Amino acid sequence: MNRKSILVVEDDRVVSRDIQLQLRNIGYDVAGAAVTGEDAIAMATSLKPDLVLMDIRLEGDMDGIQAATTIRHQLRVPVVYLTAYADDETVKRAGDSEPFGYLLKPFEETQLRAAIEMALYKHAAEKRLHESERRYATTLSSIGDAVIATDSAGLITFMNPIAEGLTKWKMAEAIGKPVVEVFRIINEDSRQTVEDPVAKVLRLGTIVGLANHTLLIAKDGAEIHIDDSGAPIIDDHGEISGAVLVFRDIGHRKQMDDALRQAQADLALVGRLTRLGELAASIAHEVNQPLTAIVSNAETCLRYLEQAKAAAERMSQNSHRAGEVVRSIRSLAGNAPDKFVEIDLNQVVLEVVGLLRGEIRRHGANVETLLTPVPQLVHGDRVQLQQVVLNLVMNALEAMSAAAVPVKKITIGSRRSDANGVELFVSDTGPGLGPVDPERVFDAMFTTKREGMGLGLSICRSIIEAHGGTIMADIIHSDPGATFRLSLPVADEKRAK
Repeated sequence: MNRKSILVVEDDRVVSRDIQLQLRNIGYDVAGAAVTGEDAIAMATSLKPDLVLMDIRLEGDMDGIQAATTIRHQLRVPVVYLTAYADDETVKRAGDSEPFGYLLKPFEETQLRAAIEMALYKHAAEKRLHESERRYATTLSSIGDAVIATDSAGLITFMNPIAEGLTKWKMAEAIGKPVVEVFRIINEDSRQTVEDPVAKVLRLGTIVGLANHTLLIAKDGAEIHIDDSGAPIIDDHGEISGAVLVFRDIGHRKQMDDALRQAQADLALVGRLTRLGELAASIAHEVNQPLTAIVSNAETCLRYLEQAKAAAERMSQNSHRAGEVVRSIRSLAGNAPDKFVEIDLNQVVLEVVGLLRGEIRRHGANVETLLTPVPQLVHGDRVQLQQVVLNLVMNALEAMSAAAVPVKKITIGSRRSDANGVELFVSDTGPGLGPVDPERVFDAMFTTKREGMGLGLSICRSIIEAHGGTIMADIIHSDPGATFRLSLPVADEKRAK
């Protein structure tokens, strides 16, 4: 076992020799002996002892406390003070230098051994702690996310380089500051300050996350989209000793999400325009029929003035009918921004069925609506939901016509699935979807039509999921036809407002 080496700093040479003798008697090596503070620093630097025994009162301009402070902070060598003085001022000055022990002269060998062993043990524990902290800091500095650590008062104790880069604060200037001064966050939409996640962690003692649309305001005023989580630091006694924030810049991801949403909107518009192109003949018939009636009724007015009132009423009705068709076309063909409002899903169905009246007749089909007598209110975009119903009905018409089934019937029904949901189904008497995975029918490019692109059902799913709902296909091989069911959350009045 290696014997520990001790540097003795004592300006009384007789006392110094006595201490050296005691050290050898109890199993330590004497690295050297110094009589001034300056000599003590020089010898500690060159000899690298395991511990320094330091007299507080020394010859020269530097006393033991000054020398010990330098040795402690520059060389990381533990110091035990030796002194015959125990007044309050001396003890306070000595304590400020963070010594590892304090021996009052005179002392016994057992007291000397105990003081040295305790100091060496404490120093070894402190060294292990420093090494652990260095490993911890190195690990946190090398990860890809920003990290800020605080104490139990919410004051910053650590920042890694990623956090420095995002906040534009250097760790040296941020240490000891309240985290809210460095980690300033606001809601992107309201511009209101977001609750400090560290305060929430310290209060609740649980992991917390940031809400969507959170902006970090950097020191230079830059605004950065981030997401974040905070977690408590628990000590050995189960107490919360601080918190750790982990956050990242999601600006690039947000741009990609925005681009994806725009692409989906563009694709949905293409789908609507494609459908309108397919429906052109039927729509023309739907518009021409009431216009023809208007002309006929106008001529009747000229011939039979006594019947003018009835004819005028029919003219008004047919004008409104033509107007509704035109408005539906404009709505579906438009590229207006999403407008989520409280709407009646039953009314959406009736609007689509009205628009497709001519197409339904052309295919020789019948449509039965089993809608609830009360409105089924959802929070959504009317045009997008019309597109979903239109796609499902048109798919059913095309499937039944292609298979030449004897009875062409589409049933559309609605009901409350539970206290929080509305369900709508569209079923037909066509050939069905065949032996396929029900989930696969919603994949982009999946189609059962020879000339189809396979985008209609994929667009339907994107729209329904954007509304917080689900859509699924019922495939029952023993029954003819196909059934699609979609479920949407009931309108939240507060959100609708």
